[in-house]
Amino acid sequence: MKIVDIRRSIQTLKVYPGSALRVSEGVARGDAISFADELVMDDYYTLSQGAERETLHVALGPRLKTFRIQDQSPIGHPGNGVVLDSCITLMDNSGTTCEALILVEISDNMAESVYVLPLAPLEADHAYRLVGIDRHSATRRFAQIACVSFGKGTRITMADGNQRPIEDLRPGDLVLTRDNGVQPLRWLGVSTLRASGAFAPVLIRAGALNNAGDLLVSPDHRIMVYQREDKIGAGRPDILVKVRHLVDGDAISRQVGGHVEYYQMLFDHHEIIYAEGIASESLYIDHQTRELLPDEVASHISHLAPEDAEPVSAHYEVAESLLSKPDAIELLRRASTS
Repeated sequence: MKIVDIRRSIQTLKVYPGSALRVSEGVARGDAISFADELVMDDYYTLSQGAERETLHVALGPRLKTFRIQDQSPIGHPGNGVVLDSCITLMDNSGTTCEALILVEISDNMAESVYVLPLAPLEADHAYRLVGIDRHSATRRFAQIACVSFGKGTRITMADGNQRPIEDLRPGDLVLTRDNGVQPLRWLGVSTLRASGAFAPVLIRAGALNNAGDLLVSPDHRIMVYQREDKIGAGRPDILVKVRHLVDGDAISRQVGGHVEYYQMLFDHHEIIYAEGIASESLYIDHQTRELLPDEVASHISHLAPEDAEPVSAHYEVAESLLSKPDAIELLRRASTS
């Protein structure tokens, strides 16, 4: 049995509309933030009082840096394209910097709306000086958000049943998978990121989901939950759920502050492996996450699974609309520990 092909799955982005971030001092005073060609270095931007992030639902488009707005998206026009324009760097009065991705909604080859995806929290009524505009790093920074990652110290179940800390793994090591037996690890990526905003990890405390030890993962990492009864209407007992949906602030919580060392595990194909005893997905490669791979690894994976290959999936991933039902998350937590 194969796992869900996530190339067409929906991504949920928490963004500010461009109108919420305006120049409070500088050349373009009063203007809303825009795409790179219209930005002026050293202008100061201020987030409007009461501004809140809004939900933008997108799916990966046919080309690098492109997305398509989905029907259920609360903002944007369904069917319009969204382009990753640039990664900007803002600095507050204390010298602390924050990166943000600029996304542009396109209609009939014209810019219709601009959205800001901060990679760390922005505070209202604080002046932020624009100190960097990078048109080339946006795809890599977005790939880091999208990549499913394990925190340092996560114990992975190996072919012989023993558990080994992820940082001790090497390419070629044999790992136990849920669906395809023993598989060789092809690549182990590592990155150290500020644990804030989109990069703040989720901690699943030992025992919360029948896990042997604490499990630290990126917020969009999917884990497998088994339902004895289909309480949420998924149509199947085994489902993949992004861990951010399971956060309760207690046994499963976001860990904000400091830095986090993330590891990514890549196999010949997208696999379900065991991390601290929890069935969890490995890194899936599409033209979005491919940005993180060394050229020789990307070439190897492309040969095995070209991007235009027809999806072969069992559709394990649960629709986010099912998780919005009353008590849906609590039912899943109970199902995973019963």
